[in-house]
Amino acid sequence: MTEQEFWLFLERLWKNGRATQVTGVIDYTDFQTQLVGDYIRGHALLPKDYEKICTEDIIKMGNLLFKKEVKHKTKKAIIMLLAHQSSEIALTILAKYSLASDKDLEYFAKIALDECAMWNE
Repeated sequence: MTEQEFWLFLERLWKNGRATQVTGVIDYTDFQTQLVGDYIRGHALLPKDYEKICTEDIIKMGNLLFKKEVKHKTKKAIIMLLAHQSSEIALTILAKYSLASDKDLEYFAKIALDECAMWNE
């Protein structure tokens, strides 16, 4: 899967709608709180049936996380999708990425790993 193929894949999933979300605004000057707000806002991209992504697609998306040329916007979207999978593979991918994440995605990846671990309990 290429970065462009990922976005086409996500757009196809969005045709069935997006996941229902409760939203709010986090507007704090504290940097970590802003990062949490960024992560929470990222939930808006979840497709309606986000939990039905097949293992093969999880692996393909996960591979994109480790490519330097992939944009951070794309990596955030992938991280968000992986964070919501009840999948040992998604959990493993996020754990590996968290150990070697892009510098500005460290906290985002850590929150996602925690969320994925919760879905996999």
